[in-house]
Amino acid sequence: MQSEILLQSLMEQTRQIINQVEKLREYDLDALTWRPNLNSWNILECLEHLNLYGDFYLPQMERKINSATAQAEPEFKSGFLGNYFAKSMLPKEKTNKMKTFKDKDPINAKLDKGVIDRCVEQQIKLLELLSQSRKVSLEKVKLETSISSLIKLKLGDTFLFFVNHNVRHLKQIEKLQNEMKNA
Repeated sequence: MQSEILLQSLMEQTRQIINQVEKLREYDLDALTWRPNLNSWNILECLEHLNLYGDFYLPQMERKINSATAQAEPEFKSGFLGNYFAKSMLPKEKTNKMKTFKDKDPINAKLDKGVIDRCVEQQIKLLELLSQSRKVSLEKVKLETSISSLIKLKLGDTFLFFVNHNVRHLKQIEKLQNEMKNA
């Protein structure tokens, strides 16, 4: 895939995510913390989960982009593992449940509307990083994963995984909003 087309697509998806998250400011705290059952995340917990991943990936992306010496290529080819991780994050018709790492699981955390602001700020930072990455290799720049520092993904695959993960949890929020209306 052409690197520029990939980055443009990810930037557009991120802008849509920002718009969706900003609309959540209209909800009161009761709606943002409503859950269909004791084991489900509420809206704020979904966003905080994204924030926790942002805390891990965004600073690393920034460091790697700023220190990269490898120039951008016109084409990006996803790696085997990166492609697998990115695709596994895409929402499916019937949601494929995934176990969340304990340090990324915000269930029952005391959260407020500041979670929304932090999420929007992180998405804006992601837009900046996507733009800055036009000058560096999406293939040769590698990042550690949250699974293990031994598993590294290409910058392009990390962006794909990260944005798909955001999309996945925004779909989860949409589902929660529909369940809330019907409760």
